[in-house]
Amino acid sequence: MNFVAVIVLGSLVVKGVTGQWPWVLWQTRDARQRAERARRLLGLEADAGRDAIISAHRRLIAQVHPDRGGSNAAVHEANDARDILLERLGPANRG
Repeated sequence: MNFVAVIVLGSLVVKGVTGQWPWVLWQTRDARQRAERARRLLGLEADAGRDAIISAHRRLIAQVHPDRGGSNAAVHEANDARDILLERLGPANRG
């Protein structure tokens, strides 16, 4: 029972200090990490727009496509990176 009380108390402290529940902070951190990995994979800066994302994705697909010696996994990773970054732009910039 003490373990549950510590978890609840800790959650309340985090909420009081940061204004957000711990699980929301974890989700936000995970989303930032996924976006950073996607930017590194596509070779983009943090402020890249829709056109830059699409262009970088096309360049990467040309390199990793199975017809050019790449793999399906690499294509899926490139597509996921593109989708993650476009999603972060918001609906107005997704095209």
